[in-house]
Amino acid sequence: MADAAASPAASAAARPVIPYAFAREAGMAFLDAEGGVLAVRRGADLVRLFEVRRALERACPVRWFGAADFDRLLQDIYAYVGLDEAELEESAQAESLSDLIDQMPRSEDLLGDSSDAPVIRLINGLIAEAVRTHASDVHVETFPERVVIRYRIDGVMSEAASLSPKLSKLLVSRIKVMARLDIAEKRLPQDGRLSLALGDRAVDVRVSTLPSRHGERVVLRLLDNSDARLQVADLGMTEPVLAAYRRALAQPNGIVLVTGPTGAGKTTTLYAGLAALNSDTRNILTVEDPIEYAIDGIGQTQVNSKVGMTFANGLRAILRQDPDVVMVGEIRDRETAEVAVQASLTGHLVLSTIHTNSAVAAIARLRDMGVESYLLASTLTAILAQRLVRRLCPSCCEAYQPDAAERQLIGADDAEDVTLFRPVGCARCKSQGYEGRIGIYELVEVDAALRSLIYADARDDELAEHAFSRSDTLFGHGVTLAREGMTSLAEVMRLCRDESGGRHAGL
Repeated sequence: MADAAASPAASAAARPVIPYAFAREAGMAFLDAEGGVLAVRRGADLVRLFEVRRALERACPVRWFGAADFDRLLQDIYAYVGLDEAELEESAQAESLSDLIDQMPRSEDLLGDSSDAPVIRLINGLIAEAVRTHASDVHVETFPERVVIRYRIDGVMSEAASLSPKLSKLLVSRIKVMARLDIAEKRLPQDGRLSLALGDRAVDVRVSTLPSRHGERVVLRLLDNSDARLQVADLGMTEPVLAAYRRALAQPNGIVLVTGPTGAGKTTTLYAGLAALNSDTRNILTVEDPIEYAIDGIGQTQVNSKVGMTFANGLRAILRQDPDVVMVGEIRDRETAEVAVQASLTGHLVLSTIHTNSAVAAIARLRDMGVESYLLASTLTAILAQRLVRRLCPSCCEAYQPDAAERQLIGADDAEDVTLFRPVGCARCKSQGYEGRIGIYELVEVDAALRSLIYADARDDELAEHAFSRSDTLFGHGVTLAREGMTSLAEVMRLCRDESGGRHAGL
Protein backbone atom coordinates (compact mmCIF):
# COMPACT_ATOMS: atom_id res chain seq x y z
CA MET A 1 0.00 0.00 0.00
CA ALA A 2 1.04 3.64 -0.50
CA ASP A 3 2.11 5.81 2.41
CA ALA A 4 -0.78 7.58 4.13
CA ALA A 5 -0.75 11.02 5.69
CA ALA A 6 -1.81 11.16 9.31
CA SER A 7 -5.32 12.58 9.41
CA PRO A 8 -5.95 14.89 12.39
CA ALA A 9 -9.57 13.83 12.54
CA ALA A 10 -8.70 10.17 12.53
CA SER A 11 -5.93 10.68 15.04
CA ALA A 12 -8.09 12.57 17.47
CA ALA A 13 -10.73 9.85 17.46
CA ALA A 14 -8.28 6.97 17.79
CA ARG A 15 -8.05 4.93 20.99
CA PRO A 16 -4.73 3.60 22.41
CA VAL A 17 -5.44 -0.16 22.34
CA ILE A 18 -1.76 -1.14 21.98
CA PRO A 19 0.57 0.02 24.83
CA TYR A 20 2.58 3.06 23.80
CA ALA A 21 6.02 1.61 24.55
CA PHE A 22 5.33 -1.36 22.25
CA ALA A 23 3.71 0.84 19.59
CA ARG A 24 6.72 3.13 19.49
CA GLU A 25 9.27 0.30 19.39
CA ALA A 26 7.44 -1.96 16.95
CA GLY A 27 6.03 0.82 14.77
CA MET A 28 2.38 -0.29 15.02
CA ALA A 29 -0.76 1.42 16.33
CA PHE A 30 -4.41 0.40 16.31
CA LEU A 31 -6.97 2.86 14.87
CA ASP A 32 -10.21 1.66 16.42
CA ALA A 33 -12.12 4.76 15.26
CA GLU A 34 -11.51 3.80 11.62
CA GLY A 35 -13.08 0.36 11.96
CA GLY A 36 -10.05 -1.49 13.23
CA VAL A 37 -7.21 -0.32 10.98
CA LEU A 38 -3.66 -1.21 11.97
CA ALA A 39 -1.28 1.68 11.32
CA VAL A 40 2.22 0.39 10.57
CA ARG A 41 5.44 2.33 10.13
CA ARG A 42 7.27 1.45 6.91
CA GLY A 43 10.17 -0.88 7.66
CA ALA A 44 8.50 -2.46 10.72
CA ASP A 45 9.16 -6.14 11.55
CA LEU A 46 6.43 -8.21 9.82
CA VAL A 47 6.77 -10.98 12.42
CA ARG A 48 5.52 -8.52 15.04
CA LEU A 49 2.70 -7.54 12.71
CA PHE A 50 1.42 -11.13 12.77
CA GLU A 51 1.83 -11.20 16.58
CA VAL A 52 -0.25 -8.03 16.94
CA ARG A 53 -3.00 -9.42 14.70
CA ARG A 54 -3.08 -12.63 16.73
CA ALA A 55 -3.23 -10.70 20.03
CA LEU A 56 -6.07 -8.53 18.72
CA GLU A 57 -7.90 -11.66 17.54
CA ARG A 58 -8.97 -10.04 14.30
CA ALA A 59 -7.66 -9.65 10.76
CA CYS A 60 -7.02 -5.91 10.71
CA PRO A 61 -6.41 -4.14 7.40
CA VAL A 62 -3.01 -2.48 7.33
CA ARG A 63 -2.29 1.15 6.49
CA TRP A 64 1.36 2.07 5.97
CA PHE A 65 2.83 5.35 7.22
CA GLY A 66 6.14 7.09 6.70
CA ALA A 67 8.30 7.53 9.80
CA ALA A 68 7.43 11.22 10.37
CA ASP A 69 3.68 10.70 9.83
CA PHE A 70 3.70 7.64 12.10
CA ASP A 71 5.40 9.62 14.90
CA ARG A 72 2.77 12.37 14.61
CA LEU A 73 0.04 9.73 14.68
CA LEU A 74 1.46 8.24 17.90
CA GLN A 75 1.58 11.71 19.43
CA ASP A 76 -2.11 12.28 18.70
CA ILE A 77 -3.25 8.82 19.86
CA TYR A 78 -1.29 8.52 23.10
CA ALA A 79 -0.79 12.11 24.26
CA TYR A 80 -4.00 12.40 26.26
CA VAL A 81 -5.86 9.73 28.21
CA GLY A 82 -9.34 10.82 29.34
CA LEU A 83 -9.58 10.92 33.12
CA ASP A 84 -12.44 10.88 35.57
CA GLU A 85 -12.28 13.47 38.37
CA ALA A 86 -13.43 10.93 40.97
CA GLU A 87 -10.53 8.70 39.95
CA LEU A 88 -8.17 11.63 40.43
CA GLU A 89 -9.50 12.39 43.91
CA GLU A 90 -9.14 8.73 44.87
CA SER A 91 -5.56 8.86 43.64
CA ALA A 92 -4.96 12.01 45.70
CA GLN A 93 -5.85 10.13 48.89
CA ALA A 94 -3.86 7.01 48.10
CA GLU A 95 -0.64 8.25 46.49
CA SER A 96 2.39 9.79 48.22
CA LEU A 97 4.34 11.94 45.73
CA SER A 98 7.44 12.55 47.85
CA ASP A 99 8.59 8.96 47.14
CA LEU A 100 8.79 9.78 43.42
CA ILE A 101 11.51 12.45 43.74
CA ASP A 102 14.48 10.08 43.52
CA GLN A 103 12.85 8.09 40.71
CA MET A 104 12.26 11.08 38.41
CA PRO A 105 14.59 11.05 35.37
CA ARG A 106 15.93 14.38 34.19
CA SER A 107 14.16 13.94 30.87
CA GLU A 108 11.12 11.71 30.57
CA ASP A 109 8.81 10.71 27.77
CA LEU A 110 5.29 11.95 28.47
CA LEU A 111 3.83 8.99 26.61
CA GLY A 112 6.06 6.20 27.78
CA ASP A 113 4.57 4.88 31.02
CA SER A 114 1.03 3.60 30.88
CA SER A 115 1.04 2.68 34.58
CA ASP A 116 1.39 6.27 35.86
CA ALA A 117 -1.08 7.53 38.43
CA PRO A 118 -4.11 9.39 37.04
CA VAL A 119 -2.88 12.78 38.20
CA ILE A 120 0.39 12.27 36.34
CA ARG A 121 -1.51 11.39 33.19
CA LEU A 122 -3.66 14.48 33.70
CA ILE A 123 -0.62 16.76 33.93
CA ASN A 124 0.93 15.05 30.93
CA GLY A 125 -2.32 15.43 29.03
CA LEU A 126 -2.60 19.12 29.89
CA ILE A 127 0.93 19.76 28.62
CA ALA A 128 0.34 17.63 25.52
CA GLU A 129 -2.84 19.56 24.76
CA ALA A 130 -0.97 22.84 25.27
CA VAL A 131 1.66 21.75 22.75
CA ARG A 132 -0.98 20.70 20.23
CA THR A 133 -2.84 24.02 20.53
CA HIS A 134 0.42 26.02 20.41
CA ALA A 135 -0.15 27.50 23.86
CA SER A 136 2.79 29.44 25.29
CA ASP A 137 1.77 29.05 28.96
CA VAL A 138 -0.29 26.76 31.18
CA HIS A 139 -1.72 28.38 34.34
CA VAL A 140 -2.84 26.32 37.35
CA GLU A 141 -4.86 28.63 39.61
CA THR A 142 -6.44 27.65 42.93
CA PHE A 143 -9.67 29.23 44.17
CA PRO A 144 -11.97 28.26 47.11
CA GLU A 145 -14.44 26.35 44.93
CA ARG A 146 -12.26 25.04 42.07
CA VAL A 147 -8.87 24.66 40.44
CA VAL A 148 -8.77 26.42 37.08
CA ILE A 149 -6.47 25.38 34.24
CA ARG A 150 -5.96 28.13 31.69
CA TYR A 151 -3.91 28.31 28.48
CA ARG A 152 -2.40 31.38 26.89
CA ILE A 153 -2.88 30.84 23.16
CA ASP A 154 -1.70 33.51 20.72
CA GLY A 155 -1.24 35.87 23.65
CA VAL A 156 -4.82 35.53 24.97
CA MET A 157 -5.91 33.54 28.03
CA SER A 158 -8.61 30.87 27.75
CA GLU A 159 -9.97 28.39 30.31
CA ALA A 160 -9.22 24.74 29.55
CA ALA A 161 -10.53 22.90 32.63
CA SER A 162 -12.15 23.41 36.02
CA LEU A 163 -11.40 20.78 38.67
CA SER A 164 -12.18 20.07 42.30
CA PRO A 165 -10.16 22.21 44.77
CA LYS A 166 -9.17 18.95 46.51
CA LEU A 167 -6.80 18.32 43.60
CA SER A 168 -4.84 21.53 44.08
CA LYS A 169 -2.14 20.24 46.43
CA LEU A 170 -1.62 17.06 44.44
CA LEU A 171 -1.31 18.86 41.11
CA VAL A 172 1.12 21.44 42.49
CA SER A 173 3.19 18.84 44.33
CA ARG A 174 3.47 16.62 41.27
CA ILE A 175 4.57 19.53 39.07
CA LYS A 176 7.16 20.47 41.73
CA VAL A 177 8.48 16.91 41.71
CA MET A 178 8.82 16.97 37.93
CA ALA A 179 10.67 20.31 38.09
CA ARG A 180 12.82 19.19 41.06
CA LEU A 181 11.53 21.93 43.35
CA ASP A 182 11.09 21.77 47.13
CA ILE A 183 7.61 20.35 47.66
CA ALA A 184 7.72 21.21 51.37
CA GLU A 185 8.30 24.94 50.72
CA LYS A 186 4.95 26.64 50.19
CA ARG A 187 5.71 30.13 51.52
CA LEU A 188 8.22 31.29 48.90
CA PRO A 189 8.14 31.51 45.09
CA GLN A 190 10.19 28.89 43.27
CA ASP A 191 11.49 28.54 39.72
CA GLY A 192 12.56 25.41 37.90
CA ARG A 193 12.44 23.67 34.57
CA LEU A 194 11.99 20.23 33.07
CA SER A 195 12.55 18.57 29.71
CA LEU A 196 9.77 16.49 28.18
CA ALA A 197 9.37 14.41 25.06
CA LEU A 198 6.04 14.38 23.25
CA GLY A 199 6.42 11.75 20.56
CA ASP A 200 9.07 13.20 18.22
CA ARG A 201 8.95 16.71 19.74
CA ALA A 202 11.27 17.92 22.50
CA VAL A 203 9.73 20.57 24.74
CA ASP A 204 11.40 22.47 27.57
CA VAL A 205 9.07 23.72 30.31
CA ARG A 206 9.87 26.58 32.69
CA VAL A 207 8.00 26.23 35.98
CA SER A 208 7.14 29.11 38.30
CA THR A 209 5.25 28.75 41.60
CA LEU A 210 3.79 31.61 43.63
CA PRO A 211 2.07 31.47 47.04
CA SER A 212 -1.45 32.90 46.99
CA ARG A 213 -4.38 33.23 49.38
CA HIS A 214 -5.98 29.87 48.53
CA GLY A 215 -2.89 27.87 47.64
CA GLU A 216 0.04 27.97 45.30
CA ARG A 217 -0.33 29.15 41.71
CA VAL A 218 1.77 27.45 39.04
CA VAL A 219 2.65 28.73 35.58
CA LEU A 220 4.30 26.48 33.01
CA ARG A 221 6.04 28.30 30.14
CA LEU A 222 6.40 25.98 27.13
CA LEU A 223 9.51 26.45 25.02
CA ASP A 224 9.39 24.56 21.73
CA ASN A 225 12.97 23.87 20.65
CA SER A 226 12.01 24.41 17.01
CA ASP A 227 11.71 28.15 17.78
CA ALA A 228 15.45 28.25 18.50
CA ARG A 229 16.13 27.31 14.88
CA LEU A 230 14.34 30.32 13.39
CA GLN A 231 16.36 32.45 11.00
CA VAL A 232 16.21 36.24 10.81
CA ALA A 233 14.32 36.01 7.52
CA ASP A 234 11.60 33.92 9.24
CA LEU A 235 10.64 36.63 11.76
CA GLY A 236 8.20 38.47 9.47
CA MET A 237 10.07 41.78 9.34
CA THR A 238 9.53 44.21 6.47
CA GLU A 239 12.39 44.44 4.00
CA PRO A 240 13.69 47.80 5.35
CA VAL A 241 13.62 46.57 8.96
CA LEU A 242 15.22 43.24 8.01
CA ALA A 243 18.01 45.00 6.11
CA ALA A 244 18.64 47.42 9.00
CA TYR A 245 18.71 44.58 11.56
CA ARG A 246 21.22 42.68 9.44
CA ARG A 247 23.38 45.81 9.10
CA ALA A 248 23.39 46.19 12.89
CA LEU A 249 24.40 42.54 13.36
CA ALA A 250 27.20 42.99 10.85
CA GLN A 251 28.86 45.74 12.92
CA PRO A 252 32.09 44.76 14.71
CA ASN A 253 30.99 46.52 17.91
CA GLY A 254 28.09 48.45 19.38
CA ILE A 255 24.86 47.69 21.24
CA VAL A 256 21.79 46.21 19.57
CA LEU A 257 18.67 46.30 21.77
CA VAL A 258 15.33 44.53 21.36
CA THR A 259 12.45 46.04 23.36
CA GLY A 260 8.90 45.07 24.17
CA PRO A 261 6.74 43.56 26.91
CA THR A 262 6.97 40.01 28.23
CA GLY A 263 5.87 37.51 25.58
CA ALA A 264 6.62 39.77 22.61
CA GLY A 265 9.19 37.36 21.17
CA LYS A 266 12.32 39.36 22.07
CA THR A 267 14.41 36.31 22.93
CA THR A 268 13.44 34.56 19.69
CA THR A 269 14.58 37.63 17.74
CA LEU A 270 17.92 37.69 19.56
CA TYR A 271 18.44 33.95 19.05
CA ALA A 272 17.74 34.39 15.34
CA GLY A 273 20.38 37.13 15.30
CA LEU A 274 22.86 34.86 17.10
CA ALA A 275 22.14 32.09 14.57
CA ALA A 276 23.06 34.51 11.78
CA LEU A 277 26.34 35.33 13.54
CA ASN A 278 27.18 31.81 14.68
CA SER A 279 30.27 30.50 12.91
CA ASP A 280 33.62 28.91 13.67
CA THR A 281 35.33 32.28 13.29
CA ARG A 282 33.45 33.95 16.16
CA ASN A 283 33.38 33.35 19.89
CA ILE A 284 29.78 34.00 20.98
CA LEU A 285 28.90 33.99 24.69
CA THR A 286 25.61 34.69 26.48
CA VAL A 287 24.44 35.32 30.02
CA GLU A 288 20.72 34.58 30.41
CA ASP A 289 18.00 34.23 33.03
CA PRO A 290 17.05 31.54 32.30
CA ILE A 291 18.67 29.83 29.31
CA GLU A 292 15.57 29.26 27.17
CA TYR A 293 17.10 27.28 24.31
CA ALA A 294 20.41 25.46 23.99
CA ILE A 295 22.26 26.53 20.83
CA ASP A 296 25.12 24.45 19.47
CA GLY A 297 28.34 26.42 19.07
CA ILE A 298 27.46 29.18 21.54
CA GLY A 299 28.62 29.38 25.17
CA GLN A 300 25.58 30.02 27.38
CA THR A 301 25.74 30.99 31.06
CA GLN A 302 22.84 30.89 33.54
CA VAL A 303 22.22 33.73 36.00
CA ASN A 304 22.09 32.54 39.62
CA SER A 305 21.43 35.40 42.03
CA LYS A 306 21.61 33.06 45.05
CA VAL A 307 25.36 32.71 44.59
CA GLY A 308 25.97 36.24 43.30
CA MET A 309 25.92 35.34 39.61
CA THR A 310 24.03 38.41 38.39
CA PHE A 311 23.83 39.75 34.85
CA ALA A 312 26.55 42.30 35.61
CA ASN A 313 28.89 39.76 37.25
CA GLY A 314 28.26 37.22 34.51
CA LEU A 315 28.92 39.84 31.83
CA ARG A 316 32.19 40.85 33.49
CA ALA A 317 33.25 37.20 33.64
CA ILE A 318 32.51 36.37 30.01
CA LEU A 319 34.38 39.49 28.84
CA ARG A 320 37.50 37.74 30.14
CA GLN A 321 36.68 34.76 27.87
CA ASP A 322 37.78 36.63 24.71
CA PRO A 323 34.30 36.95 23.11
CA ASP A 324 33.50 38.55 19.76
CA VAL A 325 29.75 38.72 20.37
CA VAL A 326 28.00 38.94 23.75
CA MET A 327 24.31 38.50 24.47
CA VAL A 328 22.90 39.74 27.78
CA GLY A 329 19.42 38.38 28.47
CA GLU A 330 18.14 41.69 29.87
CA ILE A 331 19.50 45.06 30.96
CA ARG A 332 17.73 45.53 34.30
CA ASP A 333 19.90 47.94 36.28
CA ARG A 334 22.61 50.56 36.06
CA GLU A 335 25.43 48.12 36.75
CA THR A 336 24.51 45.83 33.87
CA ALA A 337 23.98 48.80 31.54
CA GLU A 338 27.38 50.26 32.37
CA VAL A 339 29.19 46.96 31.83
CA ALA A 340 27.36 46.50 28.50
CA VAL A 341 28.46 49.99 27.41
CA GLN A 342 32.07 49.28 28.42
CA ALA A 343 31.96 45.97 26.53
CA SER A 344 30.84 47.83 23.42
CA LEU A 345 33.55 50.47 23.81
CA THR A 346 36.20 47.76 24.03
CA GLY A 347 35.29 46.27 20.67
CA HIS A 348 32.48 43.80 21.36
CA LEU A 349 29.08 43.49 19.70
CA VAL A 350 26.51 43.39 22.51
CA LEU A 351 22.93 42.12 22.02
CA SER A 352 20.36 42.54 24.78
CA THR A 353 16.73 43.27 25.67
CA ILE A 354 15.14 46.02 27.70
CA HIS A 355 11.53 46.54 28.78
CA THR A 356 10.11 49.69 27.17
CA ASN A 357 6.99 50.45 25.14
CA SER A 358 8.82 51.78 22.09
CA ALA A 359 12.26 51.79 20.52
CA VAL A 360 12.95 55.46 21.27
CA ALA A 361 11.88 55.01 24.91
CA ALA A 362 14.84 52.67 25.42
CA ILE A 363 17.17 55.69 25.22
CA ALA A 364 15.32 57.46 28.04
CA ARG A 365 15.27 54.22 30.05
CA LEU A 366 19.05 53.87 29.82
CA ARG A 367 19.45 57.52 30.80
CA ASP A 368 17.24 56.89 33.83
CA MET A 369 19.55 54.00 34.78
CA GLY A 370 22.41 56.48 34.92
CA VAL A 371 24.16 55.92 31.59
CA GLU A 372 25.57 59.19 30.26
CA SER A 373 24.17 60.48 26.96
CA TYR A 374 27.60 60.72 25.34
CA LEU A 375 28.18 57.02 26.05
CA LEU A 376 24.81 56.10 24.53
CA ALA A 377 25.59 58.19 21.47
CA SER A 378 28.90 56.37 21.07
CA THR A 379 27.67 52.81 21.55
CA LEU A 380 24.04 52.37 20.43
CA THR A 381 23.78 50.83 16.95
CA ALA A 382 20.09 49.91 16.60
CA ILE A 383 16.96 49.54 18.75
CA LEU A 384 14.22 47.19 17.63
CA ALA A 385 10.75 47.27 19.21
CA GLN A 386 8.28 44.47 18.54
CA ARG A 387 4.89 42.97 19.35
CA LEU A 388 3.14 39.77 18.36
CA VAL A 389 -0.37 40.31 16.98
CA ARG A 390 -2.83 37.55 16.24
CA ARG A 391 -3.12 36.54 12.59
CA LEU A 392 -6.63 36.48 11.10
CA CYS A 393 -7.94 33.04 10.22
CA PRO A 394 -7.81 32.88 6.40
CA SER A 395 -10.89 30.65 6.29
CA CYS A 396 -13.35 33.04 7.91
CA CYS A 397 -12.02 36.61 8.01
CA GLU A 398 -14.47 39.18 6.64
CA ALA A 399 -13.71 42.28 4.57
CA TYR A 400 -15.44 45.56 5.45
CA GLN A 401 -15.24 49.28 4.77
CA PRO A 402 -13.84 51.23 7.75
CA ASP A 403 -15.90 54.01 9.30
CA ALA A 404 -14.77 57.62 9.60
CA ALA A 405 -13.00 57.09 12.94
CA GLU A 406 -11.06 54.10 11.63
CA ARG A 407 -10.11 55.97 8.44
CA GLN A 408 -8.74 58.81 10.52
CA LEU A 409 -6.86 56.36 12.73
CA ILE A 410 -5.06 54.73 9.79
CA GLY A 411 -4.41 58.06 8.06
CA ALA A 412 -6.67 57.44 5.03
CA ASP A 413 -8.28 60.46 3.30
CA ASP A 414 -11.93 60.55 2.30
CA ALA A 415 -11.24 59.79 -1.36
CA GLU A 416 -9.07 56.72 -0.71
CA ASP A 417 -10.63 53.28 -1.20
CA VAL A 418 -9.68 51.28 1.90
CA THR A 419 -10.66 47.74 2.88
CA LEU A 420 -10.00 46.27 6.31
CA PHE A 421 -10.71 42.79 7.68
CA ARG A 422 -12.21 41.48 10.91
CA PRO A 423 -12.49 38.08 12.63
CA VAL A 424 -15.61 35.93 12.33
CA GLY A 425 -14.84 32.45 13.71
CA CYS A 426 -15.08 28.97 12.25
CA ALA A 427 -14.24 25.35 13.06
CA ARG A 428 -10.66 25.75 11.84
CA CYS A 429 -9.85 28.53 14.34
CA LYS A 430 -12.18 27.14 17.06
CA SER A 431 -14.48 30.16 16.69
CA GLN A 432 -11.72 32.58 17.68
CA GLY A 433 -11.34 34.29 14.33
CA TYR A 434 -7.55 34.17 14.69
CA GLU A 435 -4.95 31.50 14.01
CA GLY A 436 -1.31 31.98 15.00
CA ARG A 437 0.60 35.23 15.43
CA ILE A 438 2.75 37.54 13.35
CA GLY A 439 5.32 40.13 14.44
CA ILE A 440 5.07 43.88 14.00
CA TYR A 441 8.28 45.87 14.28
CA GLU A 442 9.81 49.31 14.43
CA LEU A 443 13.56 49.78 14.18
CA VAL A 444 15.59 52.86 15.08
CA GLU A 445 18.93 52.82 13.29
CA VAL A 446 21.33 55.17 15.07
CA ASP A 447 22.90 57.32 12.34
CA ALA A 448 25.10 60.40 12.70
CA ALA A 449 22.16 62.80 13.06
CA LEU A 450 20.51 60.69 15.74
CA ARG A 451 23.82 60.38 17.61
CA SER A 452 23.99 64.17 17.73
CA LEU A 453 20.44 64.36 19.10
CA ILE A 454 21.20 61.72 21.77
CA TYR A 455 24.42 63.53 22.71
CA ALA A 456 22.43 66.78 23.08
CA ASP A 457 19.87 65.14 25.41
CA ALA A 458 17.04 65.61 22.91
CA ARG A 459 13.51 64.75 24.00
CA ASP A 460 11.79 61.50 22.96
CA ASP A 461 9.52 63.28 20.49
CA GLU A 462 12.51 64.90 18.76
CA LEU A 463 14.29 61.56 18.56
CA ALA A 464 11.15 59.87 17.19
CA GLU A 465 10.57 62.59 14.59
CA HIS A 466 13.98 61.95 13.10
CA ALA A 467 14.01 58.17 13.58
CA PHE A 468 10.65 57.59 11.87
CA SER A 469 10.93 60.18 9.13
CA ARG A 470 11.89 57.38 6.73
CA SER A 471 10.72 54.23 8.53
CA ASP A 472 7.52 52.90 10.02
CA THR A 473 6.40 52.80 13.63
CA LEU A 474 4.94 49.76 15.39
CA PHE A 475 1.44 51.09 14.80
CA GLY A 476 2.23 51.93 11.18
CA HIS A 477 3.49 48.41 10.50
CA GLY A 478 0.39 47.03 12.20
CA VAL A 479 -1.86 49.18 10.00
CA THR A 480 -0.06 47.89 6.91
CA LEU A 481 -0.74 44.30 8.00
CA ALA A 482 -4.39 45.20 8.72
CA ARG A 483 -4.78 46.60 5.21
CA GLU A 484 -3.25 43.43 3.77
CA GLY A 485 -5.74 41.24 5.67
CA MET A 486 -3.09 39.65 7.89
CA THR A 487 -4.62 40.98 11.13
CA SER A 488 -7.41 43.25 12.32
CA LEU A 489 -7.15 46.91 13.28
CA ALA A 490 -8.66 46.06 16.68
CA GLU A 491 -5.85 43.59 17.31
CA VAL A 492 -3.22 46.19 16.42
CA MET A 493 -4.84 48.73 18.74
CA ARG A 494 -4.92 46.12 21.52
CA LEU A 495 -1.15 45.89 21.58
CA CYS A 496 0.19 49.28 20.53
CA ARG A 497 -0.99 52.86 20.30
CA ASP A 498 -0.78 55.43 17.54
CA GLU A 499 1.71 58.14 18.44
CA SER A 500 2.04 59.61 14.97
CA GLY A 501 -1.25 61.50 14.71
CA GLY A 502 -2.44 59.21 11.92
CA ARG A 503 0.65 59.80 9.76
CA HIS A 504 2.55 56.60 9.00
CA ALA A 505 5.61 56.25 6.81
CA GLY A 506 4.98 54.31 3.64
CA LEU A 507 1.17 54.72 3.68
